[in-house]
Amino acid sequence: MSSREAQAMANSKNLDLVKISPNAKPPVCKIMDYGKYKYEQSRKEKEARKNQKTITVKEIRLRPGIEANDLNTKANNAIKFLKKGDKVKVELRFRGRELGHKDIGKEVMLKFIDIVKEFGEPTKAPAFEGNNMVVIIDPKK
Repeated sequence: MSSREAQAMANSKNLDLVKISPNAKPPVCKIMDYGKYKYEQSRKEKEARKNQKTITVKEIRLRPGIEANDLNTKANNAIKFLKKGDKVKVELRFRGRELGHKDIGKEVMLKFIDIVKEFGEPTKAPAFEGNNMVVIIDPKK
């Protein structure tokens, strides 16, 4: 069918002639109400955005000389975040002479991970980024 015939058919039905693939031989067209189509597309996109869950990353900072009660308090905060479905980034900061005792920091980090292991698991082993030891804990599903 020629494009003029298709356009005439679309005009007679008060609809639009939309080219689906204009580069094809012959071009593929569709007769539709374009305004209604655009409206339905926007509704689908809005619905998809509404159902989308945004994941936030909460951060908790520790120090190598942290006491047991303080560590438990921070771990309880991390557990709250994990229960809500947020990721938790645990950062253990070393300053000055503490950098010479990275083994103490590693113990603190492993103790922290052991406390929260029921609610989340680390994505990878604790790693150093500059003067900080960092681990990201994902919530369990």
